[in-house]
Amino acid sequence: MANPEDIAAGRARWQARYDAARTPGSGGRGGAAPEARTTLSGEPVEPVYGPPDEAEVPGFERIGWPGEFPFTRGLYATGYRGRPWTIRQFAGFGNARQTNERYRMILENGGGGLSVAFDMPTLMGYDSDDSIALGEVGHCGVAVDSAADMEVLFDSIPLTEVTTSMTISGPAIPVFCMYLVAAERQGADTSVLNGTLQTDIFKEYIAQKEWLYPPEPHLRLIGDLMEYCGERIPAFKPLSVSGYHIREAGATAAQELAFTLADGFGYVELGLSRGLDVNRFAPGLSFFFDAHVDFFEEIAKFRAARRIWARWMRDRFGATEERAQWLRFHTQTAGVSLTAQQPYNNVVRTAVEALSAVLGGTNSLHTNALDETLALPTEQSAEIALRTQQVLREETGVVNVADPLGGSYYLEALTDRLEEEAERVFERIERMGGGAEAEHGIGPITSGILAGIDNGWFTSEIAESAFQYQQALEKDEKRIVGVNCHTSSVTGEVETLRISHEIEREQKQALAERRERRDQAAVDRALSDLLAAVRDPARPNLIPVILDAVRAEATLGEVCRAMGQEFGTYTEEPRL
Repeated sequence: MANPEDIAAGRARWQARYDAARTPGSGGRGGAAPEARTTLSGEPVEPVYGPPDEAEVPGFERIGWPGEFPFTRGLYATGYRGRPWTIRQFAGFGNARQTNERYRMILENGGGGLSVAFDMPTLMGYDSDDSIALGEVGHCGVAVDSAADMEVLFDSIPLTEVTTSMTISGPAIPVFCMYLVAAERQGADTSVLNGTLQTDIFKEYIAQKEWLYPPEPHLRLIGDLMEYCGERIPAFKPLSVSGYHIREAGATAAQELAFTLADGFGYVELGLSRGLDVNRFAPGLSFFFDAHVDFFEEIAKFRAARRIWARWMRDRFGATEERAQWLRFHTQTAGVSLTAQQPYNNVVRTAVEALSAVLGGTNSLHTNALDETLALPTEQSAEIALRTQQVLREETGVVNVADPLGGSYYLEALTDRLEEEAERVFERIERMGGGAEAEHGIGPITSGILAGIDNGWFTSEIAESAFQYQQALEKDEKRIVGVNCHTSSVTGEVETLRISHEIEREQKQALAERRERRDQAAVDRALSDLLAAVRDPARPNLIPVILDAVRAEATLGEVCRAMGQEFGTYTEEPRL
């Protein structure tokens, strides 16, 4: 029970944080005196709202004030007044030159950051001329075979002046090394690069199924990356723990929340097992969530995620610094909510989902295009998706008040319920581990995750949720406009982007020419050194030797195959 004295003291703490953050030169979010804000009608708006000082509010300590533990209401006292969320549009198609043109369009039209979508061969660690890549080159993202492609991808985009997110996990480390080499070739100081690499391999086994090796070798590489970034590129986040793909596979909001945070706890255990300081490496972890169409449930999910993470980081993992307790996250609107039927309805769905992410306190946001259920977005539909965020930011007033829905009876009840469901899942995961961490030197959450991957528990839980939702649709218990209700329409077909198969031919030709021009002896030496390093369990870190191979223009497929000679492959057991 928060009594009037507690509430008054909390408000005073918030005011002190707000004033400090807005003081010029303070290093806070904003750096200028707070300007007055009003509604569209001219009514004054306060930067935060809470209970009156004379109130008694049961459980208010779980809600609190923006900018203080447990961060239910957001990480910053200023909310979006200090700095709005980053508009980070996800894009990639065809070859590096085509995608570079799209990136420039996004930046020129007000995008604040770039997010790279790779094609399927790249996501799986194959070169474009590999026989298994036939017909897939450039079709679901951009094809990247070597550092030379990465150079073209960011041509005329100074990498020290933008933040870049790369959505890739299995071959994330060699792709990141190509990014570093591209920055070197721009003459950039790589130590100041800022951005995010997804790298999250747990969710691949749980949901997306794009792995290269068994889990343990991937964890070795991820640990190396955490160490390398912490020591040499401190602003770059080496891990974005992804719930998005878990939700898109059919999980519920509670499952997305619980499975994602459990994965994050596993990576914290990995960092601790490497002897890293949790207060130093934890700020380098970020998260990636889905914003689905159930408006209030999504807001509650984001708020519960911050609260759970802060509590576990402080009480379980011993993080004493606030930044190490923060859950910072990127959000993408739900791809699975888009419909091929009446596709212009997708603009509305995306706007609602984006608003839920903003009201939930997202740090950056991607809005899907209306035609993405049919093809990669056209330039026009990509612009509409970008403008959706800009309308929210500039016209709706949502940036004026921190956590404007905080204290809502419904929202707080949903937040509490999702937190309780997540805690039950964490207990189940730890039980599945069965104490194996003592034998293998891994943490209890990591042990449970590996057990759940091995026995198919995560996959079966998501499959059951997807099946139940499909049944509800077929029984009309759940409704989708244009699909199982309100199906008559005057809308014709929309124009879609088509990727020419000529792109694949050009990419393969360019790759062949690069192989002809490179110093093959240097490539062979670098790959031999890489294999030797992988086979050496005492090797302190594999990142420098991977960088050497990439600098020699070894291709993605060559680097991944070299490591695979020692790491082996992984095949999921079929289950019904």
